[in-house]
Amino acid sequence: MINYISTDFLTVAFRQNGPDDAPVLLLLHGWPDDATTWNEVIPPLTDAGYRVITPWLRGFGNTTFRAESTNRTGNAGILALDAIALMDALSIDTFSVIGHDWGANIAESLAVGWPDRVLRIALLSTPPRLGGMPTPPFQHAQLEWYHWFQATKRGEDAVQKDPIGFAHIMWENWSPKGWFTESTFEQVAQSWKNPDFVSVTLHSYRARWDEAEPDEASRQLETAIKTTKTLSLPALYIQGEVDGVNPPYVSENVHEKFTGPFTRIVMPGVGHYPSREAPELLLDHLLMFLAN
Repeated sequence: MINYISTDFLTVAFRQNGPDDAPVLLLLHGWPDDATTWNEVIPPLTDAGYRVITPWLRGFGNTTFRAESTNRTGNAGILALDAIALMDALSIDTFSVIGHDWGANIAESLAVGWPDRVLRIALLSTPPRLGGMPTPPFQHAQLEWYHWFQATKRGEDAVQKDPIGFAHIMWENWSPKGWFTESTFEQVAQSWKNPDFVSVTLHSYRARWDEAEPDEASRQLETAIKTTKTLSLPALYIQGEVDGVNPPYVSENVHEKFTGPFTRIVMPGVGHYPSREAPELLLDHLLMFLAN
């Protein structure tokens, strides 16, 4: 069942599973995806004794802006502020975060901004931005072509005309051939018909490379993320062996960003979407991490 709750700027669509008094896990999806990416891992997590909160990010699914005057921004800092607003609205004080893709960057942003509330983080498929984002080497920049494409006027026009076709290319290229069915893609793509999906997407990718300013409300947090070199909380990084956009070599030095307990796992035969491609194996790693 989808629930709805209002924050200052959003009406957030989310699912909530598990006992109200259980330890809280906030599961954050990435792009292009939606909250259903967690469908296979939610029941085992609740069976293991956790309360699981899975929202749709701003611009996705039925999460909507409350006012036309609110900027349709999507940088990680403002998405982290959205997440904290959701936790506040639910009267949740402390929690752990599991984030995929965009969700991974939101998770680290939460750890930077609210270290007294975030107990541990698991990052899936996307390395942290701590210390700022240097221009990637040519080999990786080629894989991130869609970042640069969206920074151009012609790219913007093309994405606005066919955001679903744009997203389909990512699903085709980021994981092994045949990993998804078209019916699954079509179901998830309903979330990208949100009227603000394109605006949030374009701003997210432009802002990370300084081609757009971050949302003003998140400027202080964005500065903190760029100036924070390491985190000390328990952290897990999960990397698909055949990830087509962030191959294993991209995350080889992720351990340098963490001074506390840290584990990096490369999942064999898995691409960019571990929660969809190998949920049982992912769950094993998550439960071990959460229990320690």
